[in-house]
Amino acid sequence: MPRYPHIVFDLDGTLIDSAPAILASFRDAFAQTGMAAVRAIDDSVIGPPLTETLQLLSGSTDTAQIARLAEAFKASYDSTGYRATAAYAGVGELLAGLADAGLTLSIATNKRIHPTRLILEHLGWAGYFAEVYALDLFTPRLPDKAAMIARLLADRGIPSDQAIYIGDRSEDGESADANGLPFIAVTWGYGSLNRSEMRAGWRAAATPEALAGLLLAD
Repeated sequence: MPRYPHIVFDLDGTLIDSAPAILASFRDAFAQTGMAAVRAIDDSVIGPPLTETLQLLSGSTDTAQIARLAEAFKASYDSTGYRATAAYAGVGELLAGLADAGLTLSIATNKRIHPTRLILEHLGWAGYFAEVYALDLFTPRLPDKAAMIARLLADRGIPSDQAIYIGDRSEDGESADANGLPFIAVTWGYGSLNRSEMRAGWRAAATPEALAGLLLAD
């Protein structure tokens, strides 16, 4: 019997390659608003929440300006842009295998809840997940991923020794640590951690097959 019956996943860079779709919609947002980005719109900006990323790209914290960019991004991404999202090779089989093994799967992502649900439906994965949490699922919006994971565990009554978090960035591991959860870093995504970034106790998986082996053997 696997040690951790509850598997909580990050989404972007972990299960899906959403970079091309997200970056295209960021470029659309700046083009539609006539604003200029102050840094390259590339894979390095994928991962943080939308408002934070738009502040970074625009070099501004002006509320009205960020709101205009956010609305333009959402109009692009939530209509057709999200459909360019691709699953990483082997992830669909990973999720099916974990579900078949009787494990409970959930998502805790910085991505907004609306496109998250659209993408899960688009990929045919919605049925795999017992819970899908996002920062904006609640009012007021949750402050960060650590708080989101804590809320998920509390809402579902999941003891921290029965769950594990899977992600691709340092923030994911730190959020797991904050909740007393073990962490496995996937190294196939764009947020891949290198050896020097790995903290004591964190493990890594280079392929979905390797991750399945770790999760089913625990």
